[in-house]
Amino acid sequence: MTGYDRDRFGPAWLDADRNGCDTRNDILGHYLRQATLESNGCVVAAGLYEDPYTGSAIDYWRGDGALIDIDHVVSLGNAWATGAFGWPIRKRAAFANDPLNLLPTDAGANRQKGDGDAATWLPANRSYRCEYVSRQVAVKVKYGLWVTLPEKEAIQRVLAPCDRQALTTDEWGASTEVDHNISDPTVAANDHAPTEASGARGGGSVHYDNCDEARAAGATPVRAGDPGYGRHLDGDGDGTGCE
Repeated sequence: MTGYDRDRFGPAWLDADRNGCDTRNDILGHYLRQATLESNGCVVAAGLYEDPYTGSAIDYWRGDGALIDIDHVVSLGNAWATGAFGWPIRKRAAFANDPLNLLPTDAGANRQKGDGDAATWLPANRSYRCEYVSRQVAVKVKYGLWVTLPEKEAIQRVLAPCDRQALTTDEWGASTEVDHNISDPTVAANDHAPTEASGARGGGSVHYDNCDEARAAGATPVRAGDPGYGRHLDGDGDGTGCE
């Protein structure tokens, strides 16, 4: 999770498909029954939802944030740790807004899940677990994310009795990169920081996007004043990055 921050997946709920409505309301409008919209034609004011994670019925109305969250089926934290740390910001923003990876769900269940993967969290509604895990796999296949060994074992355990569960179909076909003019806030902040030391390891300014790059270069730990040191590598701010 080194370097992870929600902002590194772009602004929350972009209008990624440029249909004039933000992603959150697109997802609510797609899944809620008897949905009513506000006068702008985008914001979902109310609707009914059968939550797949808990199996409960939710009578949703806008303004009560305790009712429904939009869950990232593969969480942003899990994505970061399994490959997204190395992506450009436009791919991370596409991932965060891809309908294949988004489901409305009971807010309490979503917050309980946090950044959990299949090895650490599964829906309480057991009848939905096959579809849930197959959707995680479909998302990881689409974006080229890897799985940890415990995650792989959990996926296999859940899917084994699922009677040849198919991967969730990507009916939306969203692009894996948005065309919005956005920038990575951590990289941008680092670009405005004092120039890092230069001249070592071949000369010129040295920059590592993340600790994996620094480790691959044999530069860790990276200390303040060293070539390649940046605040984005130093999560605890103690002057030593990638410990």
